[in-house]
Amino acid sequence: MAVDPALSLRVSEIKDPEVLFERYNTAEIRRVERKVRGEIEQKKEELRQMVGERYRDLIDAADTIGEMRQCSESVLQSIQDMHRYCHQLKQGRAGSNSCRQEGQTQWQEKFYTMASQIKLLLEIPERIWSAMEASQYLQATQLYLLCCHLHSLLQLGAATGGHYSPVLVRFPILVRQVATTGHFRSTILLESRSLLQGRAVSDQAIAEALVSTMLLEDSSPRQALADFLLARKASIHQLLNQPQHGAGIKAQVCSLVELLVTTLFQAYAVFYLPPEGGPRPGQGALSCGMLFSTLENVTSTTYAAKDRRLLQEETSTGRWFKYLPPSIIEFQPALRTLAKPIQREQLRDTLQQWIHTCKEDICRGVSSLLVYVKSLKGLAAIRDSVWDLLSTESISQHWSTVCQWLLERPLAVWDDFLQQLFLQRLQAITKEETEAISTSSIQLLTSTVRDLEGQTIPTSSATNPGSARGAQYEVDVASFLWSESPGDLLSDAGWVSVNQRGQQHQRSSLAMKTQAVTPFVQNFCSSLDAKLKARLDDLRHYLPFQDPGSDSSAVSAPPSGPSESASASSFNRFTDSPAVEDALREGCLACVRLILSSIRSELSSSSPHLSPARLSSVLFMARLCQSIGELCPNLKHCILGKHSSSEATAKGTPRQGKKLGKARATSEVSPAQTKWAALKEDLLVCSMEAYRIWSSALSKVLLDKFGTALHAESAGAILTTATNWEDLEIQEEAESGSNVTSNIRLPVQPSWFVQSLLFQLCVQVNRVGGHAVPRPTLQELLHTCLNQALHHYHTFTQQAPSREGVFPMTQNRALQLLFDLRYLNTILGSRVEEGKSSRSHQDPRFHEVCDWLESYIDPFDLDVFTPPLNTNLNRLSQRTSVLLGLLTGSDKQFAPRSSSGNSQEPYNILPLASSQTRFGLLPLSMSNVRKSKSAPRSCDATLQLAAPSSVADCEDSIQPGSLFRQLADQDGDTPSLFKLSWLSGMAK
Repeated sequence: MAVDPALSLRVSEIKDPEVLFERYNTAEIRRVERKVRGEIEQKKEELRQMVGERYRDLIDAADTIGEMRQCSESVLQSIQDMHRYCHQLKQGRAGSNSCRQEGQTQWQEKFYTMASQIKLLLEIPERIWSAMEASQYLQATQLYLLCCHLHSLLQLGAATGGHYSPVLVRFPILVRQVATTGHFRSTILLESRSLLQGRAVSDQAIAEALVSTMLLEDSSPRQALADFLLARKASIHQLLNQPQHGAGIKAQVCSLVELLVTTLFQAYAVFYLPPEGGPRPGQGALSCGMLFSTLENVTSTTYAAKDRRLLQEETSTGRWFKYLPPSIIEFQPALRTLAKPIQREQLRDTLQQWIHTCKEDICRGVSSLLVYVKSLKGLAAIRDSVWDLLSTESISQHWSTVCQWLLERPLAVWDDFLQQLFLQRLQAITKEETEAISTSSIQLLTSTVRDLEGQTIPTSSATNPGSARGAQYEVDVASFLWSESPGDLLSDAGWVSVNQRGQQHQRSSLAMKTQAVTPFVQNFCSSLDAKLKARLDDLRHYLPFQDPGSDSSAVSAPPSGPSESASASSFNRFTDSPAVEDALREGCLACVRLILSSIRSELSSSSPHLSPARLSSVLFMARLCQSIGELCPNLKHCILGKHSSSEATAKGTPRQGKKLGKARATSEVSPAQTKWAALKEDLLVCSMEAYRIWSSALSKVLLDKFGTALHAESAGAILTTATNWEDLEIQEEAESGSNVTSNIRLPVQPSWFVQSLLFQLCVQVNRVGGHAVPRPTLQELLHTCLNQALHHYHTFTQQAPSREGVFPMTQNRALQLLFDLRYLNTILGSRVEEGKSSRSHQDPRFHEVCDWLESYIDPFDLDVFTPPLNTNLNRLSQRTSVLLGLLTGSDKQFAPRSSSGNSQEPYNILPLASSQTRFGLLPLSMSNVRKSKSAPRSCDATLQLAAPSSVADCEDSIQPGSLFRQLADQDGDTPSLFKLSWLSGMAK
């Protein structure tokens, strides 16, 4: 597209209109005209906008230009007048010239004096700003006061009627100078007071800032002290109101402590004056009274103060300073009132009131700051930083002296201000964390119980076989005991003995199996122990550093050496260690008690009638309460605190434990140990409650079957439960004196339903890990079974003897029932204590039933049957003691009687081991001679195990290998396998 040449033409190229008419046609000229007119309008608009935007500047510029024109005209007029006046003076008379020349000289000197004052007045603002930029507020104050003095000399104030003074009329530039000078006073006061709020400010700078305030406001030293303390209080508020960002809290607390300490040091250095006649500060001591010395240097008019004049340097170097009047050269600021020193009582009361006020603010502010600290490690870091700050040499060297001079008492910053706040926050953190542990543990307990109850349903076992197997382990511990897993033995089990393993080391799965600790119990205890260990590790940051040689889980006692108490300003960081341990102890006790209450609530819902679905959960809770104290070693450390280390040290080796048994028994028991013992007792009671629910349900099921078989009425049912009898040949003396031989038949085995009851009872006890069930629980189970069996027997005796279809009571049946009853009483009954007859110890129902059964036996036959019947009963009890080992126990061992030599045949009886260490009721084949030797020893060992006071002997008896050592010692001179080298290595 072609471009129109008329439109491409620039306006600046148009010089001759005639050339346009020669080059373009009419249409193109009109287009050029429209373009030119458009550009004219555009320029007009731009000019209009520029004038509108710069109108004020143009007006000011025009006014300035007008003033400059008038000023230049007045200057020219003045020069012309001066020239004319000088010309007239030259034409005057000669006599009058000398007088006028002298007057002119005087006038010139006055003019130079005024000019030098004006020049100084013009330079003072710049010097004031320079002094303020250098933070020399006292020099700025002196210059400001000098400026005010110049104003008074030059009479620069407003005259009457609102007219300017003659100097201002002649020197209009001073008008603006006077207005500028008026702002210096407020600026210097503001900067001086802001300087008072700083922490890293020297004592001299504080004194100069206070002197500046006193000179400007004409105040007293007491008012200066009030200003200083108010500024520091405002600084404290400013520090407390800063935003919190993590580690900044430590910096804020340290800054508060530093500000508080620095305030007292600077109050001593600035305001304190030693009493007249009193001891003066020695060499190297802190300086004091700097406010009064600085004020004296500034306001003194003595001859010694002439060397410290404000314009001393300028007077000696400047040429025009010699025209300044003496009142300016020797200018010194002055106070209207006399600056009296602050009395010691007033200073002490003022500082104490300020400390009391700041203490409330600091406590309130630090409490709000510590809310953001979520761990004891963070609290310990802040405390240690404060301790490091107060232990610095610059503070600790003179702190006690300063507090004594100012407050007439010591001031412990940590103890009076922060210790209680930190302790309260520590207790709050500990409470929150232990409550969180209890909440999570209760949730884990509830979920585990629900899982165990749900896994009893057959359909759910297919979906999650691992959980189903865990539920099976709770009901059938035997399957768990005889299952193999990779962690049964630890990797270092071959070269690390059991004695060398501490409680804090990992336990093997085999050890857990021997204690019947199921996987669910292990998971719960490991989870709880890990959380408690985290709490304990966090707490150790707040407690003294432990000795590397001590137990890693115990906390050493706080050091009391000179390192902690070397200075008065530093503090003992660990004085509240007992309170810290108490906080964790109470939190852990509350945590475990909450868990126990949750367990009891679960048990209460299962106690009336235990359903099969809840059997596994009840046994789980029973084992859990039984194992928490042992599988959670950190719980013990949390509750015992530093006493756990002393207990571990006192325990020592087994032989040392024996020697120190009496010493520990007579030593004082600490409250922490009492609480730990009470907690273990609560756990044991709760475990016993759970086991009681299980034992009640078990005894009810078994004894119901037993009662059904006992009350059988038909002859066929009775014959199905009968057992084989034994033929015995006895010799009796007839009336004629000859021996008569007769054969009798007596029962040697209990009825099948009695054997089934005992066997099923033993099987069920073994299923739940009977070797780990508490002995009182087993005794209570046996006692309950015996009571219910006696109840069934007693009910059986109350039935009508003659009823249709009921098999009558015969002598043989009465003998069998009597044998069954006495055998049940022997197995399930408790051992007769010394000093008590068996009849007074037994249940009266037992004798009633025995008498009732004996009434069906011929008295003559009963006298004949009783001795061999007792022998059969004793022999049967000893022979079945291995099969029914958990029901008989070590306290029912049948030691050989003194009259055993008169027996007709030596019975092959397996006595039981006297000490149950790893495997309960281990049978040992020994001769009668060995049994006679080991019988008293076994009784002593049983009594030692039963005695709760001999803790050390019990611990020694359960050491690995002690059983073999006992057997090796009991062998005496008899050849034994323990004489062999390979088996003697096992004993070691």
